[in-house]
Amino acid sequence: MTDFNRTGISPTSNDSSVVIDTDLPPVTTTGTSDTVGGAKQTLKDEASKLSAKATEKARGLADEGKARAAGALDEFSKLMEDAAGTVDEKLGEQYGQYARSAAKAISGFSDGLRGKEVEDLLADASDFVRKSPAIAIGTAAALGFVLARIVKAGVDTDTTPSIKG
Repeated sequence: MTDFNRTGISPTSNDSSVVIDTDLPPVTTTGTSDTVGGAKQTLKDEASKLSAKATEKARGLADEGKARAAGALDEFSKLMEDAAGTVDEKLGEQYGQYARSAAKAISGFSDGLRGKEVEDLLADASDFVRKSPAIAIGTAAALGFVLARIVKAGVDTDTTPSIKG
């Protein structure tokens, strides 16, 4: 037979009625809620730490990307400056001057890129998109097309079978 006295419920002689024993100590959940609250706080703290680490890592990668982009722009600017002499000879001095102006503009952009923080660059990009959404979408589409062609060209050269004769 089951011991109903532990639950505070005991049957009477008539099976349809139940007597509740009020002499049992009250049930408290204070310890449980403290434990749950502590676990929630621990989870929040750990999530906050992970978020801070992820933000720091993303910032580091963005800074590295910014430095690489600035370096690539400097190299491109030098190439344009060097090519300006050839353009002078082949097409005329006026076109060579265009190449020099473009090289100077690219160099200035590179210097500006180096001088700004990542947050400033993101704010500038956001402002540009708000002011000129059509140009931003067109630029993104063009860059996507160029990147897709570069990736496809890289895949094609890697998978092209060589014919040995």
